[in-house]
Amino acid sequence: MANPFRDMSVFMQALVALAIAVVILLLGLYVPISPVAQERESYDKAVVERTKLNQEVTQLSVYKQRYGELKQQMDALNKQLDTLKTIVPEEKETDEFIRLLQGAASASNVQIRRLTAQAVVPKEYHYEMPFEVQADGPYFNVLDFFGRLGRLSRIINVGDLTFDDPERPKGTKYPVRPGTTVSGIFTATTFFTKPPDTGVAPAPGAKPQAGAAGAH
Repeated sequence: MANPFRDMSVFMQALVALAIAVVILLLGLYVPISPVAQERESYDKAVVERTKLNQEVTQLSVYKQRYGELKQQMDALNKQLDTLKTIVPEEKETDEFIRLLQGAASASNVQIRRLTAQAVVPKEYHYEMPFEVQADGPYFNVLDFFGRLGRLSRIINVGDLTFDDPERPKGTKYPVRPGTTVSGIFTATTFFTKPPDTGVAPAPGAKPQAGAAGAH
């Protein structure tokens, strides 16, 4: 039986072989069940997945940079909060307040004669803790004392200031040191933020309990 392929010229045989190879290649590329098509599909999926991962990495890089910025801001706010807690503490810290007051007086060579606590005054966001203070000393030393109070780490406001001659008799029973020229009475007010522990506050409009009206 004659073989048409063998009867062809070498050139024609090469063209037929090339055509068959191209057909086989195309079948391998586009027929879904072929190994080549499966590998190509896997490759395309890998490319898509890599592109998606690259996008996620880019987004995470932005978040990482943003996290660093937020951490720096948080650290700065924490430092600011610590400073504010020093200026206006949460608790009364009465002992520390008295120590600061006495330290400023000693540094200015001023004598504190009396320190009387007044009622705590509640405000919208803080509480005022006033003290009536009596002090004496040389005039410029007293001025230096007030200046030192204004430079303390804790806020201390001075008000209701009255000066008098320390030699005038007012029932004073303490000796006046040499060089003392003025005696002053003033209100020193400091502040704190945490509500003081004063028990349960009565409801608005509630009447006092029996026996409490005469309490002082």
